Amino acid sequence: MRFTPITAGSSGSTGTGPFGRLVLRGVTVVDGTGGPPYGPADVVIERDRIAAIVSAGRNTDMSQLGLRTGTADEVLDLPGYYVLPGLVDAHAHIGWAEQGPDADYIYRLWLGHGITSVREPGSLGNGLGFTVREAERAERGEITAPRIVPYVAFGSGTSEPIRTEREARAWVAEQAENGARGIKFFGAAPELFAAALEEANTLGLGSACHHAQSDAARANASHTARWGLGSIEHGYGLPEAMFTDRRIQHFPGDYNYNDEHDRFAYLGRLWREAAEPGSRVWEETIEELVSLGTAIDPTLVVYVAARDAARARGREYHRDYSAPQSWKFFQPDPESHGSFFFDWGTEEEVAWRENYRLWMAFVRDFHLRGGLLTTGSDAGFIYNLYGFGLIEELELLREAGLHPLEIIRCATANGARLLGLTDTGTIEPGKIADLLVCAENPLTNLKLLYGHGHLRVGANGAERVGGVTHTIAGGVLHDASALRARVRDQVAAERERLGTGVPSTP
Repeated sequence: MRFTPITAGSSGSTGTGPFGRLVLRGVTVVDGTGGPPYGPADVVIERDRIAAIVSAGRNTDMSQLGLRTGTADEVLDLPGYYVLPGLVDAHAHIGWAEQGPDADYIYRLWLGHGITSVREPGSLGNGLGFTVREAERAERGEITAPRIVPYVAFGSGTSEPIRTEREARAWVAEQAENGARGIKFFGAAPELFAAALEEANTLGLGSACHHAQSDAARANASHTARWGLGSIEHGYGLPEAMFTDRRIQHFPGDYNYNDEHDRFAYLGRLWREAAEPGSRVWEETIEELVSLGTAIDPTLVVYVAARDAARARGREYHRDYSAPQSWKFFQPDPESHGSFFFDWGTEEEVAWRENYRLWMAFVRDFHLRGGLLTTGSDAGFIYNLYGFGLIEELELLREAGLHPLEIIRCATANGARLLGLTDTGTIEPGKIADLLVCAENPLTNLKLLYGHGHLRVGANGAERVGGVTHTIAGGVLHDASALRARVRDQVAAERERLGTGVPSTP
């Protein structure tokens, strides 16, 4: 399938501010450091920075607390509300025109879920120039979008393949001049891969790798970590680093990597071919990755449909938030990447459930041993929608065994560290004011962060509760509920324009 570049974000910000002084009054703070919640507190924001956090005892008279923060241009009285650092989606593609009506649709879904920073790993389809321009426009406040950190896919934009180490280094240097903040690899000849990584590290660029099965036999996650790789994306490359009785995954003789049913069916059998959890090889692999400082950005959510395709097709949010372009792209189609459910049955799903058990065990053990674990969604593929996907990623880390406070740290402070954003990721004086506000405590139920809310039965019967109420990005205040409402209106208008109606499963 040939992909069409997406329409850029519309000029103009729908947010307000930054303010001379903005006060979030009476909130409970989850600061992203891993520390427990505290409050009530006033979070004082001056322009784009957190100026102070004025905290008091639980039973403090709120009027007295307010007096201690002084006057403000804007005050949000938020007793009982929770404030968290803005979320970081470390694997977030802007997408193509085949995946959404325009970039605004994607940006609003990100901000509408409290996502204030994203790493665009590869700038695929739209090109590095597009991503860099959108990143610059977002930084200047010219569009309603999170902070964008643009990476570029290794070797892209060349008329001839890269054949020598010198060419690899020159290509990396050129991308740095063009505005790339990092390089995304899928695999390459080992000498070219290592040379490109060395040059990227010399120039201060980030790096990430989706260890494609077509190249993992000659460069697995252990190899690339030793060469200086910044982050391992998805779960590829890790099992191959722990093979003990083989060097290559045991594909059947009639396997075809270009047939995505084959590719993803046998990806679901990969982890069982590796060393067992707790074994010497398992432990040594984790210890080496931790010691080398290589991060893991697992994107568990992007493949979760493989263990229960019907559940993924029926996600509640598709009704109101999946644009017809997105929904069409999700449907089984050999020409659409990730739309591999051509004949997806019980055997494939059972294999993937076991795959997840082992994969999650590795992610948990890596985290427990001090590894840098981050959160990414890779949304736009496999019934996984922008914004919503990152919240499900948090839920999947909970399933893997992480405490909610650890998960929030992975999604904020750890993500900022991976992206090289040293002045955001936690709620501390002096940090950039990248925050999300929600009316209830997401530590008790991560579903409260979903844009379509959480179903709860109360005195008035079943109702939707939750959802981020405000997103503050660089001191600019966004009404997250209004952003999501604009998405719903846009989706409805697109369905009417295209005559598609509400999504229905095949």
